[in-house]
Amino acid sequence: MLGISIYLTNQSMEEQESYIQKMRQLGFDNVFTSLHIPEDNSKNYKERLADLGKLTQLYNMELFADISPKSLGYLGYTFKNVHQLQEWGVTGLRVDYGIADETIAELSKQINIALNASTITHENMKRLRKYDADFSSIEAWHNYYPRPETGLSLEDFNEKNRFLKNEGVNVMAFIPGDGEKRGPLFQGLPTIEAHRNRSTFSSYLEFLNNKWVDKVLISDPSISKSSEKQFAKYEHDTILLRALCYSDNKTSKERLRVKQTNRLDAARDVIRSAESRQYGLIGDFPIKPDHTIERKEGSITVDNEKYGRYQGEIQITKRPLPADEKVNVIGRVIDEDRFLLPFIKGGMAFQIEWID
Repeated sequence: MLGISIYLTNQSMEEQESYIQKMRQLGFDNVFTSLHIPEDNSKNYKERLADLGKLTQLYNMELFADISPKSLGYLGYTFKNVHQLQEWGVTGLRVDYGIADETIAELSKQINIALNASTITHENMKRLRKYDADFSSIEAWHNYYPRPETGLSLEDFNEKNRFLKNEGVNVMAFIPGDGEKRGPLFQGLPTIEAHRNRSTFSSYLEFLNNKWVDKVLISDPSISKSSEKQFAKYEHDTILLRALCYSDNKTSKERLRVKQTNRLDAARDVIRSAESRQYGLIGDFPIKPDHTIERKEGSITVDNEKYGRYQGEIQITKRPLPADEKVNVIGRVIDEDRFLLPFIKGGMAFQIEWID
């Protein structure tokens, strides 16, 4: 499951709807918002939350709100009637410190609940069971970390998630947006530190392939046009790779733009285009040796005529390889997208987009 974050003070209703509509088309079905409300602005928050709820209902999306007892009071609710927020389109609540396990258990029988994944203990789980919590309505949500160097390590993240999954609880994690960043630090909002300066799409793909993660939310207010394109391609089971071209051969450059497939018998060192030789993608004209340099990770190569029957085979290197007089290096996947290479498994489609 995929989601976005909408912060009620950041965008106009028109901007919110435009973003929600676009992301819904890309397969996103969850919205997160924060209700940590300043007292002098509670009326505006009520109106904005109600408007956001209408939008998520219109686009058939879940809406989770981060709440505290104080902010509930500003909205005119308590934990005894907070389930009535569902009338506003709120489908789930993220609860945190200071809320008793007995209260959480009771809430879980009325509305979906997201617990703080970082602070849940065995004792919490025992008490929730003691109070007959409805675990089908409970998820565990990790935090995001605005300050650089404070995000989780992947190892600690997975260890915590292993515990949560063993308890029968689904797990959500945040990835940063690579468009507009949220203040006040504007340094991205990742759950794990390794994602802080990564593209949104590559961060998503890593969590998608992590067996401990069930839901992924983008924490910043927007994503880049490049990530939008990559999410759109992935809706059609294709990984889009941006690359720099080293060749002046227009024919080769154009033919390499077409969708290709990594061979089912995936190689250890390279991604091999199943179509490149079989359908003459490049192999229907002689390929002279040219630019036969060292093949760095992410190099896009074409076997030249010295490779005999392999002439025309297109590969992308997954690790550094030495220069080979039989292999022309015609481009290289950009830094940001080299993180995507391990996820192009056997039978997976990919497509190259040359950037200037």
